[in-house]
Amino acid sequence: MLKKLLHIVVLGITAVGMAQECPNLLSPVNGATNVPVDATITWAVSDGIPGYRIRLGTTDGGAEILEQSVGSATTYTPPLGLPENTQIYVTIILDFLFQGSQDIICSSQTFTTEDVVTAPGCTTFRTPVDGATDVSVFSNLSWFYAPTATGYNVSIGTAPGTDDVVPLTDVGNVISFNPPGQLPANTQLYATVTPYNENGNAPNCSEISFTTATLAPLPGCTSLVTPANGEINVPLTPLIEWLPVPGATGYRVTIGSTIDGTDILNNTSFSSNSTLVLNFEPNRTFFITIVPFNAAGSAIGCVQESFSTLLGCGPYLDPNTGEFITFGPEIDFPETLSFCQNEAPLTITAPDFADGYRWFQIDDFDNEVMISNSNEVTVSENGRYRYMAFNVVSQGSGIVECPTSQVFEVVSSETATINGLSAVDTALGFEVTISATGNGDYEFAVDDINGPYQDSNVFSGVIPGSHTFYVRDKNGCGTVSEKFIQDLSVEGFPKFFTPNGDNVNDIWQFVLPKEGNAVIPRNIRIFDRYGRLLSVITENSSGWDGNYGGRPLPAGEYWFSATDDQNREVQGHFALKR
Repeated sequence: MLKKLLHIVVLGITAVGMAQECPNLLSPVNGATNVPVDATITWAVSDGIPGYRIRLGTTDGGAEILEQSVGSATTYTPPLGLPENTQIYVTIILDFLFQGSQDIICSSQTFTTEDVVTAPGCTTFRTPVDGATDVSVFSNLSWFYAPTATGYNVSIGTAPGTDDVVPLTDVGNVISFNPPGQLPANTQLYATVTPYNENGNAPNCSEISFTTATLAPLPGCTSLVTPANGEINVPLTPLIEWLPVPGATGYRVTIGSTIDGTDILNNTSFSSNSTLVLNFEPNRTFFITIVPFNAAGSAIGCVQESFSTLLGCGPYLDPNTGEFITFGPEIDFPETLSFCQNEAPLTITAPDFADGYRWFQIDDFDNEVMISNSNEVTVSENGRYRYMAFNVVSQGSGIVECPTSQVFEVVSSETATINGLSAVDTALGFEVTISATGNGDYEFAVDDINGPYQDSNVFSGVIPGSHTFYVRDKNGCGTVSEKFIQDLSVEGFPKFFTPNGDNVNDIWQFVLPKEGNAVIPRNIRIFDRYGRLLSVITENSSGWDGNYGGRPLPAGEYWFSATDDQNREVQGHFALKR
């Protein structure tokens, strides 16, 4: 994240070549052939790009077919379809909405449309609908695009199948028609629209009928006052205002985040020439159409306008540097914090530079309660918390808080308790395991309180002799130790015995070494390879005779575990030979 002030971005950005940021076509893909003429064009999202424009042409970078802003949408369906059997060049333009910035024109990608070999199907009217009444005499006819059509024939008459009002007219490849003059008032009219292409006319298209209203003047169209058409950095809760129109009794307003979108307002009627709209998204282009109306009908031919909201907090791609910009502070805060139980409460200080801070406690139902609005907070219990740092940014006519947050968990620690040490004899020395418990995150060392420490509680290759093992809490809550005196070792345990009745090595038992200061084990447990307990022998018993349940066991490897009076343990193995 980059710490940059808004006015640097808004006033100082110029475009550079950034081919790596340009999106690829997803459908049709670059180089595709036999693409339907009514295809929807889709491209990948470019991170940090607030808006797009699309050019469609028959030359590289050309706009012979059209050029259209689509806002933040990444799909576009040409309203009149595409020419057949033609290589189409698609040029995506990245629109940054920054004042003074130059948009990025991406390299063209191409596909080739299908060769249409059949006539189109019929279409249906948008306006007026079949059976409509009180239709204005100044009304236009409009209809839906008929796939594969390259033109339309239109007629209007005063009786079914006639064209005495508008003779059969080839209006070309359009989807609306403005009859010359005005339609007769208080009259039932019959209209047809027939799509065609080089293969012929759509067959058997039905006509509609509608009845016109009494002659009265229609209102004219209006235009935006605030925000102005094309304005950028519009506040997120703006007052939308337009010029009043003489003779209009109301206005129908449509606002969408795409060209044909209605997600903000859908043909909503207003009696005045303004409305307040709440909570637009930042860094988006919105499209607005305002149509005045009165008793005679709606204004005809009113054009769509657009505006773009202020930047918000980001992240946005800076076309000058190719880096992403966010106006929230960069934070470096851990996911877990620990404190010692004997040192509560815990005081936490924000490690980051920002304009302001807030701290929240989160309960089991994810509800949050603010517990501090300074750079410090004091907590006395475990649980989940949220740390927020924010910058205050001036944008257009308003102030925006741009926050960055981190949810973290507070846990408490305590000094460990060592429950015991156990050792297993190996070819490389003893393997010593430390058994420790406690509410903490512990690490382990041998012979030096200063370490090095390791996360594992198992030490391999420990040589015979005295050793001190240390357990330290990672959060600084204390270190404990225990000595391991290697007097109790495998030295006194035979490596094998031969219970064959010859009175030599017939019994397996611990034998006190002649040298050293060994401690006699309190008891010894014998196991087979499956961990089954076979015998328990004490210092006063004669030992194990190799039998289990009164029956001799087969030759093989057996294991023992011995414990002394200080609860120290040593493990090993021996052989039974017959």
